Amino acid sequence: MSNNKDFKVKNGIQPTVYHEGLGTVVSESPNYNIAQAVLENTSPSVNAQETNPNDVAISSDGTKMYIVGNGSDSVHQYTMSTAFDVSTASYDSVSLSVLTQCENPSGLTFSTDGSNLYVTGITDDNVAQYSLSTPWSLATATYSGNSFDVSTQEDAPRAVIFSSDGFKMYISGTGSDAIHQYNLTTEWDVSSASYSSNTLDVSSEDISPQGLALSSDGTKLFMAGNVSDTIYQYNLSTANDLSTATYSNISFSVAGLGFPPTGVTLSSDGSSMYVVISGTVDTVSQYSTTLTTNTLDLSTGSVFEVTPTSNIQVSLSNPAASGTVSGATLLLDGGVAKAYDIANATYDEISFSVASQDGAPSALAFKPDGSKMYIIGYGVDAAHEYDLSTAWDVSTSSFLQSFSVAAQETLPTGVSFKPDGTKMYVAGNNNKNVNEYDLSTAWDISTAVYSQAFYVGTQATGQVSTLAFKPDGTKMYVGTAAPDIIYEYDLSTAWDVSSSTYNQNLDVQANVTTAYGLDFKPDGTRMYILDYSYQEVNEYELSTAWDVSSGSYLREVTVNAAGQTQSWGLALSSDGEKLYFTSTATGTVYQYSVVAGATITYDTAIEWPSGTAPTSPAVGETDVVTFNTRDGGSTYQGVLAIDGAK
Repeated sequence: MSNNKDFKVKNGIQPTVYHEGLGTVVSESPNYNIAQAVLENTSPSVNAQETNPNDVAISSDGTKMYIVGNGSDSVHQYTMSTAFDVSTASYDSVSLSVLTQCENPSGLTFSTDGSNLYVTGITDDNVAQYSLSTPWSLATATYSGNSFDVSTQEDAPRAVIFSSDGFKMYISGTGSDAIHQYNLTTEWDVSSASYSSNTLDVSSEDISPQGLALSSDGTKLFMAGNVSDTIYQYNLSTANDLSTATYSNISFSVAGLGFPPTGVTLSSDGSSMYVVISGTVDTVSQYSTTLTTNTLDLSTGSVFEVTPTSNIQVSLSNPAASGTVSGATLLLDGGVAKAYDIANATYDEISFSVASQDGAPSALAFKPDGSKMYIIGYGVDAAHEYDLSTAWDVSTSSFLQSFSVAAQETLPTGVSFKPDGTKMYVAGNNNKNVNEYDLSTAWDISTAVYSQAFYVGTQATGQVSTLAFKPDGTKMYVGTAAPDIIYEYDLSTAWDVSSSTYNQNLDVQANVTTAYGLDFKPDGTRMYILDYSYQEVNEYELSTAWDVSSGSYLREVTVNAAGQTQSWGLALSSDGEKLYFTSTATGTVYQYSVVAGATITYDTAIEWPSGTAPTSPAVGETDVVTFNTRDGGSTYQGVLAIDGAK
């Protein structure tokens, strides 16, 4: 008997997914995101003008940079040939002494139109105002006669900033470990200022608050902590009102710069952050503070695919109303590899001691496939050969054999090979020669026989410290320390050093203190120099490939995460994904990864089973992450369903 009754489901069945199918990912790029800041550029040293820089300011159009410090008690002006790019800064030979009004100046800022300059100092405890008849031109600055004493609130002021409308002024200082707000009855006129009674104690974050910056809308305040080497963010629920400020639990460590921060500012749109450090380097470091957000629009689908090309934050939008389950599955790829981008270099926690062979390794080289490593050092004046059971992983190294070069050089500092392994080249500072050896069995240094040498001392008057070749053998590069110069030679017969003729050089003393390591990107458009004194790799762009005279400074990257000191040798893997250093202090090779996948963060509305969001997938892998909400998106439950699918 057929059943022709109609059935009804009481209360209905709630769907487990709000919308099936491939969904839309909405990408945006908000600024002022310091937590995910990425180092982009570093300025040339300002030490020649200011030996103790305390603060930095950037013009609204990004073409001018200003430094103040108590080494000279002056403000100095620089021009950036590329707007907002501090690596292109050059000194304008323009300065303004503020000693009469602000002895020991510690902070500076400008009005938004560049017609007023403000300087605060730790001796006079005041803010002095200067008028610029031509906006942003320090050459036209004169003391306005306006000043304001802040000593009642702060007897050691370190920074001064204003709200974008000029009616609020803020002072930080180490006397009170606080930030103080002042109201101005006439915008930008400090003589009209009065204390607002609003003070923000920041001692819980840092007991030495220094630089200050404020977002253009007045809702975010940033402070440079000198003790913790950290930039902190505070949120103002009412714009420009310090009484509504609370610590956001958002911060960014700049400890990798090697010296504490003394000043901080942001570009006019908040896309870049600039941090000045005072030490032996005296530079300004520039960070990108633009964070790309990828929002999964649940009204368009339930499966989402994201392949980040930069750091991103994942969030979700438009779920079903509360009471209905909305779900999403995210296929998250590990991002795009950025070979040769040394700004992404991170220590692999991998090292290998060569001290048993040579306690002072001064240079290293690799076979192009990464299966062999060669070390040269001045401890025993010999080259040493190692087999790597896993290509490019120095922890899998095993010592094979050595070859003495003492008959030619008793202070070897550079080593290089012809790409087919049939020739080895050793540079040294004792005889200032580049010595050429023939290997009858490729890559087997026990078969090496001395062939000839080329004297570089005519040009290289400093300490010969490093050696490199163009991959086709038609150019040779010799680096020296004191003075720090890279010399370029042409070889009329490829790989025959006796055919070398001097061509030109690049003086790198403005950025490099002790040039000890040297390598190139295979296409010759990037040059990398290791600074022995500061454990930094300095990157130069060559506008004409392999022409060192066309080199321009790009950035510096600190590489002492392993705690290594006295790093002398530098080498990149042939694919640009690994970076290696030798330390003459520890007799060790240290390994870094240059390739870094994008860093993925998640919206705070997403809750995880462990309370901690999953780590970012590695390059070449895909994570599968699921999300669910039942309360209309107030909270989401996130689960890492598959970790590292390939």
